[in-house]
Amino acid sequence: MNCPYCGHIESRVIDSRDASDGIRRRRQCCECGKRFTTYERLQAVSMVVVKKDGRREEFNRNKLVTGIRRACEKRPIPEGTIERFVTEIETNLYNLGKAEIPAATIGDMAIEGLKDLDHIAYIRFASVYHGFADVTAMKQELENLLGNGPAPSHRPINQLPLLPLES
Repeated sequence: MNCPYCGHIESRVIDSRDASDGIRRRRQCCECGKRFTTYERLQAVSMVVVKKDGRREEFNRNKLVTGIRRACEKRPIPEGTIERFVTEIETNLYNLGKAEIPAATIGDMAIEGLKDLDHIAYIRFASVYHGFADVTAMKQELENLLGNGPAPSHRPINQLPLLPLES
């Protein structure tokens, strides 16, 4: 780090503290002895989402959170679950190590996670994601979800029963 006063390249760190968006360091120049403050931030690798129509836009976590929240609206999902879910998706995307990610990849990750989280939220998200044209398409998705058999006796993780259990 160059000293802002004399330009000398050596300085020593006197104090380090967490700042809201990184680390704040108090430094002292080894040449002139003057003190100055630096801020260090982690620079995230940018990721571009490739839309169905070929447009490209920077990945926006808030758009993903909003879409999943909308699907989970008025559902018995514990506080913080959606944030953890989106963080998991985001981590998986960064772990792919690609600069460009198809929007379908993000949607598939979201829909698979919602299937385990809450069936109603899954159907809500799927209706927008898959763009169901009519009730028949939605019925087919429901049959796929239920496995074409009787309704499953188990609920997804963290989903409360809608009706009281019979004794």
